[in-house]
Amino acid sequence: MTFNLPNVLTLSRIAAIPVVIACFWLDSWMGHDGTRWAAAILFAAASITDYFDGWLARRWQQISKLGRFLDPIADKLLVAAVLLMLCAVGTLRGVHILAALIILCREVLVSGLREFLAELRIGMPVSKLAKWKTAIQMLALTVLLVGDAGPPWTMTAGLALLWAAAGLTLITGYDYLRSALAHMTETEPPPPREAKPKVGGVSVP
Repeated sequence: MTFNLPNVLTLSRIAAIPVVIACFWLDSWMGHDGTRWAAAILFAAASITDYFDGWLARRWQQISKLGRFLDPIADKLLVAAVLLMLCAVGTLRGVHILAALIILCREVLVSGLREFLAELRIGMPVSKLAKWKTAIQMLALTVLLVGDAGPPWTMTAGLALLWAAAGLTLITGYDYLRSALAHMTETEPPPPREAKPKVGGVSVP
């Protein structure tokens, strides 16, 4: 069954993106802190589904090709949308934009590596360090979405967490690239030669 609960949770992450952005922008228009808190809470809830959809799919034996396809896309769309929005409104500015670029570039790199290895029928499992990176990254973005609506230390904590996630991003990105390079350096076998037709038992050149 394709449209099961794990896949619905994955799709809900994609559906949450425009709502998170709308709530965040409403803060600029209305000047009401509640909308930023709403954006942060909704983002946190969407991030948590990233754990439960995979856990439920394995527990209920509902792993599907659609789920495998949508899960990484939903994660990357959610993170990219929030990072770009935070840069656009000036929450992330100056040197802190570099942390956002590191995270975004790593996501593009890993997506490309996964696609390349998939053609070779080689899996690229998620490491424990990458899971920690994802958790810290989601926490950082949640805190940054709250921003000025929270206590005075909120922005400092959010930026510190974002840089921690960026550091882990570099480490895990390098690990994935190193693993993939072993397969990139392999030469493809030459195509098999076609058998020449024979006429009267003699091969025709």
